[in-house]
Amino acid sequence: MKQILIVEDEKSLAQAYKTILEKHGFVVALAYDGEEALQMIAKGAYDLILLDINMPKMNGIEMLKNIDSEEIKGRVVVFSNQDAQTDIDEAFRLGAKRYLLKSWASPQDLVKVVEEGLES
Repeated sequence: MKQILIVEDEKSLAQAYKTILEKHGFVVALAYDGEEALQMIAKGAYDLILLDINMPKMNGIEMLKNIDSEEIKGRVVVFSNQDAQTDIDEAFRLGAKRYLLKSWASPQDLVKVVEEGLES
C-alpha cells in the first residue's frame, strides 16, 4: 500500500482529504504544519507528500527549502489555494512535482493527481 503524507493546517480539510484517499486504498498520515511534517518525513517513508503553502510555524515553501533529499522533493505535490505565480514558480524551483489549486480541484482530481504522482 502506498503511504501518503498530507501537510495541511486546516484539520477539517486534512481529514476530508485523508478520508477520500483512504477510500481509494492509500495509507494516509497527517501533519498540521511544516515542522511536524519534517519530523514525520525523517522518521518514515512516504511515497507522496501533499503540501499546503499557507501554514503556521513553517509554510510549505520553507518546508521544501528544509527537505534535504531531492528524491523526497520529487514526490511533493503542492495542493494549495495560494495561486501567486511567484509561489508556484518557487515550489517548482525547489523540486515540487505538481501544483494543484484546491479551489479548482474536485475529490476525483485529488485522487488522479496522487495516482499520477505515484506513477512517475
